[in-house]
Amino acid sequence: MKTIHINCDLGEGGKYDAQLMPHISACNIACGGHAGDAETMLKTVSLAMENKVEIGAHPSYPDRENFGRQSLDISEKELKRSIQEQLFLLAEIVKKQGGKLTHIKPHGALYNDAARDEKIAQTVLDAILESGLDLMLYAPENSMISRLAEGKIPVLFEAFADRNYNPNFSLVSRAKNNALITQKEAVFKHLYSMFFKGEIVCEKSIKIPSRAATFCLHSDTPNSVEILEYLVEKFHALNIKITKP
Repeated sequence: MKTIHINCDLGEGGKYDAQLMPHISACNIACGGHAGDAETMLKTVSLAMENKVEIGAHPSYPDRENFGRQSLDISEKELKRSIQEQLFLLAEIVKKQGGKLTHIKPHGALYNDAARDEKIAQTVLDAILESGLDLMLYAPENSMISRLAEGKIPVLFEAFADRNYNPNFSLVSRAKNNALITQKEAVFKHLYSMFFKGEIVCEKSIKIPSRAATFCLHSDTPNSVEILEYLVEKFHALNIKITKP
């Protein structure tokens, strides 16, 4: 039986966490930068442990007003401090619950900026390395942060099941109408190409190779539960199991 690793960004104030959690391999929990607080972190950690789901940190630029989806002009020192504060807060909650923090995945603009900007990528990396936490990094292929992390932090290449791509591995801007893929059949087709064929079909049908080992579905997509349940059904028919720890 083949297995597929599915991750989801949770603890962001969405309505569907409890419905999504049973079907995924890993969750990336908002830890106060763009969303979340101690109460939501505790609730999400408990839900993850109940469903035997890997627990990861989802730090962001400290910008709740824009949900962390806009680049923030702050110093490297401020950014590193913010990332570590977010990490330590979640790590302490996980520890108190008897769980294990397994990975880190930057959120939104920080994720995109660290993929292409060397200074930001190095700042994120330094924040992780200096935290003393033993974490795996979720990052896009062909990204600055994945190259800088080589030999320092284990990296799991990630691709998005519900986002369209540009030929340079970057995501189509959310400002464009086709940034999100919301039709469940289209999400499966996109994911099938990445998982089975090892290629991402970009705009204008351009294909690029993919080595992604984990695939993200956004929890704030209005029909995310419907999409995930459809994927589970399709995987089952193909004798594919969603991995669990």
